[in-house]
Amino acid sequence: MKSDNIVTFKNIHKSYLLGEHEIKALQGINFCVKKESFTFIVGKSGSGKSTLLNLIGAIDTPTQGSIVINHTSIDELNDDELSDFRASNIGHIFQNFNLMPVLNVYENIEYPLLMINQPKEQREAKVNEIIHAVGLDGLEKHIPSELSGGQRQRVAIARALVKEPALVLADEPTANLDSVTSAEILSLMTKMQKEYKTTFLFVTHDADIMQMADEIFILKDGKLTRGDEDVK
Repeated sequence: MKSDNIVTFKNIHKSYLLGEHEIKALQGINFCVKKESFTFIVGKSGSGKSTLLNLIGAIDTPTQGSIVINHTSIDELNDDELSDFRASNIGHIFQNFNLMPVLNVYENIEYPLLMINQPKEQREAKVNEIIHAVGLDGLEKHIPSELSGGQRQRVAIARALVKEPALVLADEPTANLDSVTSAEILSLMTKMQKEYKTTFLFVTHDADIMQMADEIFILKDGKLTRGDEDVK
């Protein structure tokens, strides 16, 4: 029987060598993220947040412990297998959008499908479908510099969801948006999560976003605890 969790960390440690010194970035982390949930991780700079995101995003592997994402033990995969796994299973939304400046809206959204070699006819259908779903009709030929911040984040959401990943990682997705646009983007992500039945894992300091959370985890000094309190 398959687990209801999309992410499972078991006794995760991650250390780095800085010269002759060992830096213990993560220390004995155990946690699960439920499928089709909004889960939030809150942590100050230096808490180990980037390291944790890299592990969840299959960009890195742990020094000790096991990680299962979408029923796959990613710490057992080699570099090529990790790359393929990321391309097929994980989407990303960033605070700085990370769109390709020379590509237009359509091309930015299409790019993840090219990476997994999806046939042209299927690509066109999926890209056009999600452009409409996120409210970007008529902007297909515009490049990112011609868009507002909210429009760019809509492109980023569409790009993350177009391949229908099991998991979307959202790193401070509203940090560079005004409050009105931020509310619109949050409403859009809620709608997309329901329609595409994906899981959203947020890293944020925004208390308003946290009100959407199914679960909140607090990362401090490389250790993760569960909490529902307002963290700023």
